[in-house]
Amino acid sequence: MSINIFLSLIVVGLSMIYFLFEPMKLKESKLDEVAQFSLSSFTLYELDKIGLITLMKGSEAIRYEDRYIVKNIDYSDNSKEYIINIKAKNGLYKGDIVYLDGDVKFEREDGLNFFSQEVTYNKITDIAVSEVDYVSYMGLNQVRGSEIIHDNKNNTIKSKNVYAIYDMQEKN
Repeated sequence: MSINIFLSLIVVGLSMIYFLFEPMKLKESKLDEVAQFSLSSFTLYELDKIGLITLMKGSEAIRYEDRYIVKNIDYSDNSKEYIINIKAKNGLYKGDIVYLDGDVKFEREDGLNFFSQEVTYNKITDIAVSEVDYVSYMGLNQVRGSEIIHDNKNNTIKSKNVYAIYDMQEKN
């Protein structure tokens, strides 16, 4: 076999490989976000010149660059006129907004309470919103509805599909 035939076979073989076979398309995997740290059975205090602003407790938390993901969250805000306390099975604390879900209990120090499955609380506007069914209590008064917007700063509540039971007091 001459060298010309041998080189021709190699060139034909390489040409066939080049034109007939496609390179494997490897799927690029994107790295998931990495947690900065993890906490268990913790209490987080937020302080300023006046004193305690926020208190957050939980059984477990993961801190990412821009948020905390908390299990069994117990969140208190002392920065406004009325102190509020919100408890839930799960919470996401991101910036000035706290997203809560799973048996959410909202309590205000003057006795206003409401229960829902999902609540979003904005620390800046001091507004708690639940777009699912809720039950609210204050003393013997009870209100049920399908959505609640509680403005803690202006002491107002807006709701949809309201059913209320009030305990009327007689004046002496």
